[in-house]
Amino acid sequence: MSYTAAVITVSDKGFRGERQDTSGPAICGMLAGEGYDVIHTAIVPDEQDQIRAELIKCADDLRCALILTTGGTGFSPRDVTPEATLSAVEKIVPGIPEAMRAESMKITPHGCLSRETAGIRGNSLIINLPGSEKAVRENLAAVLKPIAHGLDMLYSKGSSDHGHHHHHDHDHGHSHAPSLDAWLKEAKQDRDAAKVGMYLTHNGVVRGTARAVVREGAEDRAPVTGMRFSYDAEKADAAAEKARRMEGVYYVRYWLNSGELKLGDDIMFVLIGGDTRPHTVAALQQLVGELKNDCVSETETI
Repeated sequence: MSYTAAVITVSDKGFRGERQDTSGPAICGMLAGEGYDVIHTAIVPDEQDQIRAELIKCADDLRCALILTTGGTGFSPRDVTPEATLSAVEKIVPGIPEAMRAESMKITPHGCLSRETAGIRGNSLIINLPGSEKAVRENLAAVLKPIAHGLDMLYSKGSSDHGHHHHHDHDHGHSHAPSLDAWLKEAKQDRDAAKVGMYLTHNGVVRGTARAVVREGAEDRAPVTGMRFSYDAEKADAAAEKARRMEGVYYVRYWLNSGELKLGDDIMFVLIGGDTRPHTVAALQQLVGELKNDCVSETETI
């Protein structure tokens, strides 16, 4: 099982095109060698708000399992990557930067001056690395194996699967709906993307008209004010895998909401990639139908 990753280079000069970025590509190469799927790279200036926004995009929209930054970790007044990272994460993981600094101290006493930090946002592990290519290679090599073990724990049974990279991908149980733009971007980077000729999506929302009015023609039902929504994850996963095995289908991804929902809230997102329209439409109809009929529980509130 491989994990998705993003690499962010933080550099004013790199952002302005005044310096070639060698650290970012070095990180990408090391990750690829360990089986990671690097789905996003970026160069941003040494601006705390922009660094934080990029980290949040990679975690919340692109749903990368591992997010690595390089640069902006020193004593310069413009070095604010650790501060941006700390403002974005929900849990701090101090052991990773401690291990990297210990490794650097074997090479130079200046290693103690490095200010890298690491933390977790949702199901994404975010780690700062130094700015120089040499230091990046030394630091990352020191923690690659522990990082893999950490991700395995983060994605153990009961957690979301969004950081795994499969021929079909699925996300569920989040309070915030995903970004379809981010989904499509990731789908077009999938290993089977060249076989896909069409992507179709479905977005179900809580409506004000009662289900009985729409499906049964009942006319005496009060308007809906919300919905209690839940689902069976194992059944939903099985339905997605069934759709993925259909003829001409190469990409399947879904997300289901849960809890107390209000009018207009998203219930589900489904994305299907297939070779032709008939195959893609058939898979979308089958998966959405099975999710609605066999996998979810809906209780309308009035």
